Amino acid sequence: MVALGLTGGSLYFLTENMALEYTTATNTSLIVCSCPLFSTIMICCFFKEKLTRKQLLGATLAFLGMTAVVLNGQFVLHLSPIGDMLALAACLCWAGYSVIVRMLTEGYSSLFINRKIFFYGLLTIAPWFMAFPEQIPAVEQLATPVVYGNLLFLSVVASLLCYCFWTVCIKNLGVIETTNYVYLNPIATMVTAALVLSERITIWFLAGSVLILLGLYLHNTGEKNVSEESA
Repeated sequence: MVALGLTGGSLYFLTENMALEYTTATNTSLIVCSCPLFSTIMICCFFKEKLTRKQLLGATLAFLGMTAVVLNGQFVLHLSPIGDMLALAACLCWAGYSVIVRMLTEGYSSLFINRKIFFYGLLTIAPWFMAFPEQIPAVEQLATPVVYGNLLFLSVVASLLCYCFWTVCIKNLGVIETTNYVYLNPIATMVTAALVLSERITIWFLAGSVLILLGLYLHNTGEKNVSEESA
């Protein structure tokens, strides 16, 4: 449970947000959205699972599609060793968290697991804020309606509900199939940006989206592996 709090809570959010201070949002998004790739590697290593050719093809197409959507036709990555390594650490944290959740879903409920995640996540992030108290915002900043509303959304929707749904999905679908849906994040982001911010949808977005959806279809219609389901 402590490992869950570290990987899915404190370390994940700390490394992802710190990465944005040193590298570009594109680099961070691309690396963090590679989580399904690392989750698949972990499952294959720890549970001796073997993917079918159809599943491998699907995973490859989905990854290429995600890359096309994130880069959006601008194939220039500004490498930043510190920021990119922090983003990779966040990616590995989420992949490890998903694998650990899969190991615990047979014995514990989703609500119980997520209670422990947030408890140990808060407990393990506390030393960071004790060491850097200047990073804690002032009370008057937190009390403004805009900030308070955003924090309420993040806590109830993006944290409580989404974490519970993620645990349920891993229990019923497995780690690989669940984490593959992370590839849909760039699509959801781009569609929302087009509707809310009037951002332009490019041909790269459309082509990448087709690859992502085709890849997920091929992977999810491949033969199910007994090893992960019984893990």
